[in-house]
Amino acid sequence: MTSHRAHWAGRAALTATACALVLSACTDESDPSSVASRAASAAESVGGRAASAFASATAEAGRKLDSIKGGVEAKADVKLGTPSTDADGRTTVDVTATNPDDSTRSFAVQVDFKDPDGTWRDTVLVTVPDVPPGTSRKATARSTRKLPDGTRAEVPRAVRY
Repeated sequence: MTSHRAHWAGRAALTATACALVLSACTDESDPSSVASRAASAAESVGGRAASAFASATAEAGRKLDSIKGGVEAKADVKLGTPSTDADGRTTVDVTATNPDDSTRSFAVQVDFKDPDGTWRDTVLVTVPDVPPGTSRKATARSTRKLPDGTRAEVPRAVRY
């Protein structure tokens, strides 16, 4: 999480600098520090909303995973395919869950989508139901919005139940 904050702080600083340059060129205000301060506040607000969205999405996924009764961590039993873009422009990725248990199990898998720079863009929770013992089943994770080309997917958490 720290790397996301640092990334957003860096982006906020760059945005503030760019805004200050643009605003100072486009306003009658003669005090550059005032212009820079307003630009920094605006950039901080944008970064704060993005960090808040990340925290909210991951917290919701975490609550759902934590609410599964009798579940065990199963991140090692889940593999992702290569992300692609569907006809609606959403990023999709195949989620393959392998059941090492001796009875049929289902999987709940958190999939985080990140842009090519590693910035978080979306989180979805996918269920892979009724995987027989010793076999694998697939499901598809689909982003909730259009994401940039080169988006990659990661599994921060998975639960077998």
